[in-house]
Amino acid sequence: MIAHLRGRILEKQPTRLVVEVGGLGLEVLVPLSTARGAGEVGEEVSLPAVLVVREDSLTLYGFSGPRDRALFLKLIGVSGIGPKLALNALSGSGVEELVAAIRDRDLAFLVRLPGIGKKTAERLSVELQDALAGFEAAAPAPDRVKAESVAVAALVSLGYKQVAAREAVRRALEREGKAAGVEELIRAALGSLSGGTRTP
Repeated sequence: MIAHLRGRILEKQPTRLVVEVGGLGLEVLVPLSTARGAGEVGEEVSLPAVLVVREDSLTLYGFSGPRDRALFLKLIGVSGIGPKLALNALSGSGVEELVAAIRDRDLAFLVRLPGIGKKTAERLSVELQDALAGFEAAAPAPDRVKAESVAVAALVSLGYKQVAAREAVRRALEREGKAAGVEELIRAALGSLSGGTRTP
């Protein structure tokens, strides 16, 4: 089993890297946040990894840190959650927010993640409720998660894409601080979204 890889980035796309390791170019599927932080083509990258073996394929997934990898493994252990859906969930949310949403059974947050419907959100909450103890210290308080979720939902309702809205709220949170309310987050996020990332 491949648990980690290190090499030079040959290609970089939003959810896909090609990494040269020992003379081989390995295709690695990654969450959006991992690709963003991986550096540029030609630079070295070090990624915790998971090799998923199927009858007709071998697919390598890479992550920015061990906690992302561990949560991915938890997610694909849930009935009906495959690697693609787990990767979508990690692309649409940070580890802290996702863990907190599962812990608090925040179905409204979960169904906004790409590919997650109501039944899948309920299954995640039930099956992982007691399986995320190792992530609890990293999970933010429910009020903070609620403020972020409401801010993202407000931006999406205004026509912005889910991924862009979540990234803008994350940046707003960094600028405004963890105590920022919904209105402050929306105002700051709108400022960074003025470049035009609305859905058609």
